[in-house]
Amino acid sequence: MRGEIVTPGEIVADNKIRMHNAFSQNGKTYSSVLGIKDERTNEIVSLEGVWDPRPEDSVVGIVSEDRGKVYIIDLSYFGRAILVPGKYEKYELNPGDIINAIIKDIEGKKTVVLKDARVLKGGTILSIKPKKIPRIIGKKSTMIRQIAEATGSHIVVGMNGLIWLSGGNMQLATETLLKIEREAHLSGLTETIKNFLDEKK
Repeated sequence: MRGEIVTPGEIVADNKIRMHNAFSQNGKTYSSVLGIKDERTNEIVSLEGVWDPRPEDSVVGIVSEDRGKVYIIDLSYFGRAILVPGKYEKYELNPGDIINAIIKDIEGKKTVVLKDARVLKGGTILSIKPKKIPRIIGKKSTMIRQIAEATGSHIVVGMNGLIWLSGGNMQLATETLLKIEREAHLSGLTETIKNFLDEKK
């Protein structure tokens, strides 16, 4: 994602247009949130608030229950989801296993149904505010790729705010991810993180 940081009440368009997380007044359009104005979609992505799950989002979760034909998955900020093996799928999961999966559907706006699960063995989990995840990923995954290459860590980012890390310099990877979470509202963040990683190395 590429774009400028905008603050509540800041003018984002000199004319009246429909835009997510914005309002129009006196013929102009203003941001209603602290966020990023995405150049590709011309929408404002909020850096505050709760995670809004969508089909095809990639998530990281923890198996909390095995109910035979259904697994209950803890997604942290959102709550719980279910993983139902399909006709040609076979999962052998245990409570405590960490998985990466894709959202298949949201039923009744409350129940998240997952698919294509894979177990993430070893490693550790870091919890980040979900609204900061787009900044951690970066445009075309440039930010997260930069961190992985600099630290040698394998990193899997969940849109729900859970991030799995394994191998390499996990301490530096964790420090960098937390720095992005703290400074997600600042411009020039990619260059700031590059310099931070160069100094630490």
